[in-house]
Amino acid sequence: MRTLVAAAAIAVASFLTLARVSANDNGLGLTPPLGWRSWNLYGNHVNQTLIMSIMKGMASRARTVNGKHTSLCDLGYCDVGLDDHWQKCFSPDAAPGMHYHDKNGNPIVDTSLFPDFKKMTDYAHSLGLTSGWYGNNCDCSDHCRNKEECDMQIKQDVAALHHYGFDAWKLDGCGGETDLVTFNKYITELGKPIMVENCHWGSVRPFKPDPSLPPAEGCPWNFYRSSGDVRASYASVLHNLATIAPLHQSNLSYPGCWAYPDMLQVGCKHGPGGASDPGLSPAETRTHFGAWAIVSSPLTLSHDVWNDTISDKIWPVIANTEVLEVNQAYFGDSGGVYDTAESSILHTDAFIEANPEENPISSPATQYLYKPIGPQRPDDGGQRVAVLLMNSDTATSNLTADFSKIPGLKCDSCSVRDIWNHRDLGTHQGSFSLPVETHDAAFLVIDKAPSTA
Repeated sequence: MRTLVAAAAIAVASFLTLARVSANDNGLGLTPPLGWRSWNLYGNHVNQTLIMSIMKGMASRARTVNGKHTSLCDLGYCDVGLDDHWQKCFSPDAAPGMHYHDKNGNPIVDTSLFPDFKKMTDYAHSLGLTSGWYGNNCDCSDHCRNKEECDMQIKQDVAALHHYGFDAWKLDGCGGETDLVTFNKYITELGKPIMVENCHWGSVRPFKPDPSLPPAEGCPWNFYRSSGDVRASYASVLHNLATIAPLHQSNLSYPGCWAYPDMLQVGCKHGPGGASDPGLSPAETRTHFGAWAIVSSPLTLSHDVWNDTISDKIWPVIANTEVLEVNQAYFGDSGGVYDTAESSILHTDAFIEANPEENPISSPATQYLYKPIGPQRPDDGGQRVAVLLMNSDTATSNLTADFSKIPGLKCDSCSVRDIWNHRDLGTHQGSFSLPVETHDAAFLVIDKAPSTA
């Protein structure tokens, strides 16, 4: 429930008192943000009525967790974000050379689609939600041409963000407004903390933090894209997940500054790629969600929350509180790959948007991911560790968690718990093995076994 997010934030705050990191000092994003955004479901066919309906659905307690009626917001998914196509593209009121900013730098809203932004954000707040907006648009991008013009548009975008009552801001990489230091300056001056997503695709500069700089310059955002857009295909999921590895290895994903391999395609039959994206099987859905969770990625849903058929299928995954607790934990390590198979598999199931020349892509037949999630008992310096065993091979494989290989784990006699199914699997010596179906993943928590003395 939402209490797990609050508890995780307290634990992270306690950790940060011991280890200073260079992150946006706005008090937001201390744990990976959870929410929903519009692009994967609606693309550019979006309007205020649809977004307000999603808001209602995020606060609806139509399903249960442990016998209690629970909403997605109760689980922590409390931000509802509007993506592209709110602007009046090619507006006659746009400044010369611009598409949706006027001569004073103000963004021009398509009021035929969004007649009253303030009504929409007020509605979100009445439901206990926050509301996210989007800039540097791709539908009809404005390429401000010099520092003065860019500064004016950034200043007025931030003024509009506050005027309409938005709480979060996703800055894409299509237009000329890539200066997040300037955005942060104007946001800070207006006084209301704003959750900022740097959506610069893992390529447009700057897209990753620089801990050598002061936080307002080194990470003037709360989370940032490590990749291009994820598609509704297993190949795309693997491709985007791999972009986290170098950031994890450099310790560049941490509280207030999380690396993010894009939104979730959980429950999305097709992504923006349409019929060229095959969608995800139930096994691939578990792998996708589990992989994002264990590397401390923000978890941004994008499915139709009013489609009961889809929601019933994915609810056990997205509402799994043990998995969410892994995602929200932070003990100095954001999580990543610790071992892989030597053999590789070619994946030809989809076009990879950011790198079409890499299709088909190759991945290890099996991957083993870890994340420390708390102190091991007793005080022997070890950690409780979450482990994800991913099988990308073409058939069911027997995968083994070798306790000696798992970073931070200090036990030979270890207890193992299956957190997908909320089952204790007993005490094991040296290692634990189990069969994992093709494209599926086992999600375990491994801890030092209790003393029998």
